Amino acid sequence: MAGCYAYSSPNKTRQGSARKRFLKPAGYFFAGGRYKMKRPFSKRPTSFPEQVKLLQQRGMTVGDPVQAEFYLQQLNYYRLGAYWLPFEDDHAKHRFRAGTSFEGVLNLYVFDRELRLLLLDAIERIEVSVRTQWAYQLAHSHGTHAHLDPSLAFRADRWQNNLDKLSDEVRRSDEVFIRHLLDTYSERLPAVWAVCEVMSLGLLSRWYNNLGPMRTRRAIAASYGLDEKVLESWLRHLSLVRNTCAHHSRLWNRDFTITPAVPRSKPSGLPQQFSKHSRKVYNTLVILLYLMDSIAPQHHWRQRLKDLIYNHGIQVAAMGFPANWQQLPIWKLQITLPTTGE
Repeated sequence: MAGCYAYSSPNKTRQGSARKRFLKPAGYFFAGGRYKMKRPFSKRPTSFPEQVKLLQQRGMTVGDPVQAEFYLQQLNYYRLGAYWLPFEDDHAKHRFRAGTSFEGVLNLYVFDRELRLLLLDAIERIEVSVRTQWAYQLAHSHGTHAHLDPSLAFRADRWQNNLDKLSDEVRRSDEVFIRHLLDTYSERLPAVWAVCEVMSLGLLSRWYNNLGPMRTRRAIAASYGLDEKVLESWLRHLSLVRNTCAHHSRLWNRDFTITPAVPRSKPSGLPQQFSKHSRKVYNTLVILLYLMDSIAPQHHWRQRLKDLIYNHGIQVAAMGFPANWQQLPIWKLQITLPTTGE
């Protein structure tokens, strides 16, 4: 295999360990316990009319080729391919199942786009609510600048990393109130109720995850009738979902890499609303419905979601929906939260 290895290291002191970790044959991939040769990429670019003909040759029905060509000009063949891939009978030859139509794939794409926007709407409101609870509980229990206190963290190194990221977000902010507070007061960062307004959901999730005082963690979670470990898990998951939506990635049939915890007992009745398909978007929707019931009891988000599914005639099994989903209480009415926070 001499001459087949590609390796360079500007840091010679780490070359030995780097060689063990990264040295591999150039043009090869590891599979089945041995290296296999990769082949050069040989596909040529195709024109939009050619793309339509290719779909037809592979068995897809195209009702209006001119309209299909227009949509391919806007949406990218490769992007739409993620939606028609499940309808292929033969992936090697890219042969479509009988009855697969371009219009059906486009309908699925439009549904997924509208679903992303709907999820972003709910996640925005939930994010603002959790920011508020995080800032309120920290300020009242630990002081106006509790975020500057490393003793409140499980791990000081993670606290420092989170603080550095928060400082970067404050520095990049063009909010007038942030500039005013930085120019007026001597502390390194503004008070916790101000800095929370420029925190990303991902950073908020990591800060809650590293928050040490159990009483404060529980107080924040109790605002939503949840165990603190469940809220921690949900925030991590929703941060991933939010980023998926913001980057215009597919939700329909996606398997999420970070799965949300299912509550074991409280709130009463909620655990039974979840699906066994923990990596699918269905469980995300249950979380959003529950939290929306908590923070906006008069919301119409549930009906908007059901209308979206019905209007597009979507087969929801690929999203992890159980067969009896329409009979589950979470889809019919708000689940009442405990008034005591316990």
